[in-house]
Amino acid sequence: MSKELEIEFKNMLTTSEYDLLIREFRLEPTDFFTQTNYYFDTADFQLKDRLAALRIRKRESHYELTLKTPEQIGLLETTQILAEEQVTAILDGANIPVGPVRDYLGTFGIDHQNLVMFGSLTTTRAEKSYKKGLLVFDKSFYGNTHDFELEYEVTDFEKGQAVFTRFLEDRGIPKRPTMNKILRFYEAVYKEK
Repeated sequence: MSKELEIEFKNMLTTSEYDLLIREFRLEPTDFFTQTNYYFDTADFQLKDRLAALRIRKRESHYELTLKTPEQIGLLETTQILAEEQVTAILDGANIPVGPVRDYLGTFGIDHQNLVMFGSLTTTRAEKSYKKGLLVFDKSFYGNTHDFELEYEVTDFEKGQAVFTRFLEDRGIPKRPTMNKILRFYEAVYKEK
């Protein structure tokens, strides 16, 4: 189990901006990996209403259950590793296993037995170290759509914000309001229905 403060800056990209960055950073197909997020909430979106998110992330044969909750700066990620059999059981309707994520859900007054899976989002991702942070190049697929996003993960909010703003300005990429992936997923999937 781990708890980690996530501080990241995000910006949506056009296809051409994404392609330019891939070329600039000389990213090859072998630099990319694929991960799938399975999103959970209560039927009445109690987590979403608290600006929190619960997901299982699958990357190759590695599985993590992560609850993201808002902090004054960034998000607190409470994560526990799952075995493949646990993930299969959860996706088939079993309860969240005993552990810190389930315990933390209880502090919100959310009964883990009321959680349902709403769907999945698959991302093709590459990562590059950049000025004491990590640039993340994402192409995500969900519902009937896909999008491109640049993230910059840092440990210092103010320095990271300055570096990311300068990065975008130097490349003529406009700063765009960017919802996190789970909100984009909800918007796209529920708009399609």
